[in-house]
Amino acid sequence: MTAPHKPQDYLRQGRRDRLIRELEHDPYHSKRKYEEPTVCPECGAVFHEGRWTWMAEPPENAHRHLCPACQRVRDRVPAAFLTIRGPVLETHKDEILHLIRNYEKREQAEHPLKRIMDIEEQEDGLVITFTDAHLARGVGEALDHAHKGGELDYQYTKDDIMLRVTWTR
Repeated sequence: MTAPHKPQDYLRQGRRDRLIRELEHDPYHSKRKYEEPTVCPECGAVFHEGRWTWMAEPPENAHRHLCPACQRVRDRVPAAFLTIRGPVLETHKDEILHLIRNYEKREQAEHPLKRIMDIEEQEDGLVITFTDAHLARGVGEALDHAHKGGELDYQYTKDDIMLRVTWTR
């Protein structure tokens, strides 16, 4: 004889993921905190109150350390790629590049680590590399929205270390 089935109470059940250790997805995200304040000697971003930010005047007594974005640029290791293909690129290339630069400028004003590393023209389109996967995704969505459709595809590598975004129209 089997015991009667008791419905599970999903609201009151305990968490079962306590023993699972998170993977460190991005090797450029430091596991340690920088000493405060720390200034990036390349771009001037300041690590203050637990995050990288812009300051009008960086503190004089600040420690010096490359920020993760400058380190990525120096190592030539992008966090994301955006590939743009299709006939719309031939007819609206300047407009597309303007949209991309404006989006980056708006994001970077608040988030210093979000940057375009390089824009490379290839036979079949443009390839843009980024220091931040969220920026690449946002640019892809902005292009898709501004040009009313197309095909937008996201592919994360194993362990979510890098994102490849492709927009074709």
